[in-house]
Amino acid sequence: MANGGIIGTVNNPTSTTATGVWQQEEQYEAKVTGTWPQRALFTTKSARFNTASTDYLQRNMSNTGNLQAWTVSTWVKRSTLSGQHMLFASYADSNNSTECFFEGNGSLNFRDNESGSFVFQKKTTQLFQDTSAWYHLVMSSSAGAQKIYVNGVEVTSFAVNNNGSGTSTWNGPYSHSIGANVNGGSDKLGGYLSEFISVDGQTLTPSSFGVANSDGVWTPIPYTGTYGTNGFNLQFENAAALGTDSSSNGLNFTANNLTSIDQTTDYPENNFATINPLDNFYANATFSEGNTQIVTGSGREASSSSTIYLTKGKWYWETKFLSSSAPFVGIQPIPSFGNSASAAVLQLHGLGLLKTGKVETTNGSGGSTVLASYATFTTNDIIGVALDLDANKIYFYKNGSILGASGVSVTAPASTRDGHYMVAVGAIAGQDTISVNFGNPSFAISSGNADGNGYGNFEYAVPSGYYSLNTKNLGEFG
Repeated sequence: MANGGIIGTVNNPTSTTATGVWQQEEQYEAKVTGTWPQRALFTTKSARFNTASTDYLQRNMSNTGNLQAWTVSTWVKRSTLSGQHMLFASYADSNNSTECFFEGNGSLNFRDNESGSFVFQKKTTQLFQDTSAWYHLVMSSSAGAQKIYVNGVEVTSFAVNNNGSGTSTWNGPYSHSIGANVNGGSDKLGGYLSEFISVDGQTLTPSSFGVANSDGVWTPIPYTGTYGTNGFNLQFENAAALGTDSSSNGLNFTANNLTSIDQTTDYPENNFATINPLDNFYANATFSEGNTQIVTGSGREASSSSTIYLTKGKWYWETKFLSSSAPFVGIQPIPSFGNSASAAVLQLHGLGLLKTGKVETTNGSGGSTVLASYATFTTNDIIGVALDLDANKIYFYKNGSILGASGVSVTAPASTRDGHYMVAVGAIAGQDTISVNFGNPSFAISSGNADGNGYGNFEYAVPSGYYSLNTKNLGEFG
């Protein structure tokens, strides 16, 4: 019903023609923006930045643009919260720089340093600590006034709120970095960026880049304006060169340690599940690769859970064990919050496939019940999981082959939110490195398989009728 019940060819306009049927959401947004509905003009990609890998983009500008009037727009999904994380920066020298970064407490700091003093600084009281959400950020500067917008709304509450009328280094003939400070030196970003746009010579509002849809959710629209001398538009569509500028200026950035595996389809209009670093009190895991990879806490019998809850529908994901002391993969009904062993997933009526091949669930007081016994697995094996919450069954696959055709029944006591489940990965002993593929793998895929809606990139074929964990599929089947 993508066309609202109207039968016909979905419209796919070019610059000069438009035929077929518009989707209802496209018609609504066209009414709001006063423009023809557009398709596939906003990127459907993002770049995944991993702090430990020193991932960043960098370019030395050769020309001088407007040093007072400019706008930066980008979408960001955070994954690492501790420490400072740079969105963008430009540096002439140690005493002259412009930068925008997340503070260690989660606030956003937008500032310009001239001759060793801050000409302007805007530090929000709002904290950006949601690792499951995409934020749209717009930072604009003009003589005497700097502004920050979040999801279409201007920020008015600041811990530090100093405007300035000096000349920034942004748009100057200096080093410009995205995802780290000057030349990747420190404050490296952990998370995802989608569509990074810089407009030289104009102070724009969020309406140039987004619109509230019919549900009131702030969503992206294509930017159709000009860019000025040093403006650029990074869409992350070229996996082989993630710093490619799609504007007419052709100001390509050098991608440092960002490769094709760092291009993802997790983007603002289709938000994929990741592993939740906020559910880590007892597990004490270390997170990386945009929260798709964990190192379990040594000696912790605990799990880490997904950012998406599931209550119905059929879902598929894959897990690759990069080490295999005693890992498991499965589901759990509630987060692993707590401060003792009683908070571990195997004490929460979790259900998981262990390295031994046993599928176990627990009674909540330390005891476990073996539900099935399959083949063992080891390092570099890929375990596929197909969860059918319509029939309350779960199926496990080892390197593409099903383990037990009849699957395992899924049940949980009412006291643990029966019928509400999250993906769970962890270890019952030792320390393991586990990579979870919800459709955007951080490990190399040799074949490439999508679900029935065309979403996700999996090593093995997705079982018929099962879907990857993202908001578009959740809206349709969940």
